[in-house]
Amino acid sequence: MDKFPPLPAPAPDDRYGVIYADPPWDYRGQLQHAGPGSGDSGGAIRHYPTVRLNDLMQLNVASIAADDSLLFLWATSPHLDQAIDLGKAWGFAWATVAFVWDKQRVNPGFYTMSQCELCLVFKRGRIPAPRGARNVRQLVSEPRADHSRKPSEVRRRIERMFPEQRKIELFAREIEIPGWDTWGEAVAHPQTGRSFWQERQERQERQEAAGT
Repeated sequence: MDKFPPLPAPAPDDRYGVIYADPPWDYRGQLQHAGPGSGDSGGAIRHYPTVRLNDLMQLNVASIAADDSLLFLWATSPHLDQAIDLGKAWGFAWATVAFVWDKQRVNPGFYTMSQCELCLVFKRGRIPAPRGARNVRQLVSEPRADHSRKPSEVRRRIERMFPEQRKIELFAREIEIPGWDTWGEAVAHPQTGRSFWQERQERQERQEAAGT
């Protein structure tokens, strides 16, 4: 399978000490866990194109990471094991759960009612220095908004923890975030000038042209 175009590798001094990512996890077309006879209650595929784990792993995130850097990675509960594998595939070591988001609303599920989502943290090298606040709390209680949109409070807490590091948000939805570079569905990467979905579409077109 043809790989995603590699992310451009900046000079060592320009690499990112903080990488923040909310991958468009693939549910294989599965809709909301609502149980038999509940009808269509929605799902990720209703809101944006999703990406398989193997394709996400092909992104060369390590090439933009500083020698000492952190990866903050959102994971839905069904993808928790995949998220840990993804962080390692991107060149980071598993650390811990950075944030627990209480959405203040519940979703139906096959087991318990779902209310929280996790933001994991992975480490490459050492925790980047200098450090800022060390009393940032793990629990974030913010009401859920648009589908899959994460609370801005998490980004603000990361900024307090690491105010001086270069930061980038992957799979971002907002174009201009003060203090951050962004790359996402409709947000061009600052160095390639293309969005994630443009690069993904180009990869698919190359595959089709090659007959694979």
